[in-house]
Amino acid sequence: KLSNAKITKVMETDVSAMSFDDVMDVIVGAPSPLEVEFALAAGVVVESADVVAGEEEAAAVVAAEEYEIGTTVTIQVEQPDKPSITFEGKVGDNLRKTLLANKDIELYRGLKKKLGNCGGGGQCGFCAVELTDDSEGGVWGERSEYEDTRIGKKAGTEGHRLACMNNIVGPAT
Repeated sequence: KLSNAKITKVMETDVSAMSFDDVMDVIVGAPSPLEVEFALAAGVVVESADVVAGEEEAAAVVAAEEYEIGTTVTIQVEQPDKPSITFEGKVGDNLRKTLLANKDIELYRGLKKKLGNCGGGGQCGFCAVELTDDSEGGVWGERSEYEDTRIGKKAGTEGHRLACMNNIVGPAT
């Protein structure tokens, strides 16, 4: 199982800068068997059962702190004009779905965001959240180029991530 990994190549085609839909088109059009390469971010855990003999070095991941898929971690949400909410989430679960499951959290503030969100497809940018990662080395890793295009690179948005495009990889505020 991979968490917080990005597809970089499909059948020797570089897809790292493509949109989700374009990557899916490449995957659908590729012959079988499908060859896919991933970029693993800090905090990603590769279970030993998933590693083919002789490829241990290629699958080794150096991370500041690693959390196994399914590990329960603490998520703290701070919203304007509301008290902080602390709850537990599981590593590997989608951040957007986890936040929406907690009815006290208003991920989409305002009518435009409530009615105009893309439903988790990574297209609208309305689920952008600011993540504070206090762990040494940053367990959440860098945001993707795709997220940069949706959120923007202006000052003050460096810690923002699209909740729909990220799985929980560790504790977060």
